[in-house]
Amino acid sequence: MKTIASRPTIVMSADGSGLISQAGALLLMETLRVTGLDQALSEQLQRWRPARAIHDPGKIIADLAVSLALGGDCLADIALLRSQPHLFGPIASDPTVSRLIDRLATDTTTALKALRRARAIAREHAWTRAGSATPGADGELIPIDLDATIVIAHSDKENATPTWKKTFGFHPMTAFADHGTDGAGEPLALLLRAGNAGSNTATDHIDATTLALAQLPATRRRQTLIRTDSGGGTHEFLTWLTRPGRWLKYSIGFTITDDIGAAILRLPAGAWTPAYDAQGQARPGAWVAEITGLANLTSWPKGMRVIARKERPHPGARLRFTDLDGHRFTCFVTNTKHGQLADLELRHRRRARAEDRIRCAKDTGLRNLPLHDFTQNQIWCEIIALACDLMAWMQMLALNGPARRWEPKRLRLRLFAVAGRLIRGGRRLRLRIAARWPWATQIITAVTRLQALPAPP
Repeated sequence: MKTIASRPTIVMSADGSGLISQAGALLLMETLRVTGLDQALSEQLQRWRPARAIHDPGKIIADLAVSLALGGDCLADIALLRSQPHLFGPIASDPTVSRLIDRLATDTTTALKALRRARAIAREHAWTRAGSATPGADGELIPIDLDATIVIAHSDKENATPTWKKTFGFHPMTAFADHGTDGAGEPLALLLRAGNAGSNTATDHIDATTLALAQLPATRRRQTLIRTDSGGGTHEFLTWLTRPGRWLKYSIGFTITDDIGAAILRLPAGAWTPAYDAQGQARPGAWVAEITGLANLTSWPKGMRVIARKERPHPGARLRFTDLDGHRFTCFVTNTKHGQLADLELRHRRRARAEDRIRCAKDTGLRNLPLHDFTQNQIWCEIIALACDLMAWMQMLALNGPARRWEPKRLRLRLFAVAGRLIRGGRRLRLRIAARWPWATQIITAVTRLQALPAPP
């Protein structure tokens, strides 16, 4: 006979003391200190501090970034931090926060430059502290992935328009530095655009690339690989990338025109070699070949190579008009002169990791822009970038193994959401978390690593 165990009734009361929710946010606070982001924001935003103001504008922006990293999606969610001054320090009131955003939005160009400058300074410190864990530390290229995405607007906000997907909202252009298969990625640019902005607008690709390169340490800017889908395969963008003195590598999706399609059909069967899967092994039913010598490329930059991929569509897939002979074809162009075709094609296909980074940004405040004015939402996008940077730097500096690839939802569930009790004793504060928390050891190890690192001078 089965027994049914009854659960005791739990009585709640709001009279606890010394309790800290989101105790794992100490990881973010230590990352702010180690990278010098708090100092950089304070210095760069000093001009927006009114006379006799109590709260530093840099501290307010940093607090907003932390609140987004913890799962907030509007300015008012900074209240999550306000109730715990021992962990987060003094937090500005909602009216003070709103007034700061309004002041920044009145001089958007200068404010955005200041915020981006602070991020670039902190990024250089973070990469210096991380050493071999940083992108490109082994001498390899640093992939910068450009992609646009749709952000839905549920009300009539400034510059929210119908999009090409027949939705209503915005169409920002993003650029992310890829940490590779062992890590996550960092947002280098979140360029807010109206909803009717094009997917292949060359000027927007150029602006996003310029902002992204400015975020990298100066010694790494010639060590970059620009990757985009076919939206970036325009004459103007490729000409800009290959201008003398830029020293940029690229891997850009390319539209299959009639000339390209005819060149593919002229390829002999022996020209196709097996493509690789994500693990670098030969993939059945997929092949790659170079068609540079068969296509008319006189109007394109010199040194551009065209590489085609064909594969058997999976069962139930719909063929497109560019699919020939029962196979699905795609193309990309690159100026990389050496390497096996399959390796170059796999490197280009990993551009799809930008979709993961966009999804993470949407989980960190980009899903719904909360403010009305376009300039205010531009400031909001920079705060989103700050929040994503904080999490990426924390993972790079403090975590190992699979945890370096955790996305925001998992970081919040496993690391940030742990509760703790703050105890005073021996002239110091001690934050105690539950011994039975499954990731308690990982949290303590990560905090210890960060606390062992000095703040920038």
